[in-house]
Amino acid sequence: MSTIDAKRVLGLVERLRARVAELERFRSEPIAMVGAGCRLPGGIESPEAFWRFLSEGRDAVGPMPPERWDTAAWYDPDPAADGKMYVRDGAFLASPDGFDASFFGISPREATRMDPQHRLLLEASWEALEDAGMAPRSLSDRPVGTFVGIGPSDYGSLISKIGAGAAKDGYVATGVMTSFASGRLSYVLGVRGPSVAVDTACSSSLVALHLACQSLR
Repeated sequence: MSTIDAKRVLGLVERLRARVAELERFRSEPIAMVGAGCRLPGGIESPEAFWRFLSEGRDAVGPMPPERWDTAAWYDPDPAADGKMYVRDGAFLASPDGFDASFFGISPREATRMDPQHRLLLEASWEALEDAGMAPRSLSDRPVGTFVGIGPSDYGSLISKIGAGAAKDGYVATGVMTSFASGRLSYVLGVRGPSVAVDTACSSSLVALHLACQSLR
């Protein structure tokens, strides 16, 4: 090996060492959460409202809203009663159907076939970016990832009860499948980073957060 070749190799080694050191710094660099949005039982629609709710010692559990289902038809105090439920209270989100579809460029027809989880994800994510002092539209074409913790729901079954035509609508597949949630958010924001929907049951949100942190590093 000539002296010139040896110098080139040593130079490459030094550059690689510097790159490894840089990556190691990234792995230990703290990650800041600078914005948040939420939808929680008790009419809570902001982190500030959630804090007030907690500081006042309030309880979000209450009677089932009559517009959800006929409680009297399904309730029975006997836990052994077949086909019945023996509780009449729960923690429910207020107005899960109150979605401004046009704001997100979604048609009314498509919106009615979207799982409420998808709708709430768009709203809360948009608000989280605004809370962080960012204009959501400014992220378009940037390498921004979306990592979503989400679980199955029975909205698909509800759609099928509307009628055979609605159940066969192409929007149903993209509207009720949990795997489409992160992609929908990425599409609305116009971002180009990884798009991941995570369903690990009760740990879904934590696993999604862990994957997001790994992606940043």
